[in-house]
Amino acid sequence: MKVREILEEVVFSEVVVAAAEAVNGAVNGGNSSGPVVKRERKLDEYGRAYATGKRKNSIARVWLRPGSGQIIVNGHSYEEYFSRPVLKMILCQPFVAAAREGQYNVFCTVHGGGLSGQSGAIRHGISKALVFYEPDLHQVLKKGGFLTRDSRVVERKKYGRRKARRRFQFSKR
Repeated sequence: MKVREILEEVVFSEVVVAAAEAVNGAVNGGNSSGPVVKRERKLDEYGRAYATGKRKNSIARVWLRPGSGQIIVNGHSYEEYFSRPVLKMILCQPFVAAAREGQYNVFCTVHGGGLSGQSGAIRHGISKALVFYEPDLHQVLKKGGFLTRDSRVVERKKYGRRKARRRFQFSKR
């Protein structure tokens, strides 16, 4: 009994406890594939989660805090900044996937690229900030593909070509 009392007094870190629970789950017939990683909240001194999102040539800096669901992009509301409905829908996808619509205020600045790349960059930033604020959402957002940076960019133009791959028109005579 003395060993048990000593173990109860010892304070385990969250990682050790999570690993022990994963091992317990595997031993008890749970289908746990590996040790459970316990993520921590990352907030600044004002209680906001900050993340950087990227897409094509666009870079978005995103701050997330609990609120009424207001989204500000470069000082304008997102309905004003993005006129096309598809871009507005792309922006709200992480909140819909995580079932957190209208629960967070988002303030972001974005530059570079066009409107399509900017909306994708903001979506990426919102997803990362949501994980920093609520680490339990990582599985849901990762499964939806929101945390993966889309690395596709425009291919550079090569010399001797009209565009990146397009050749100049051939003339036989």
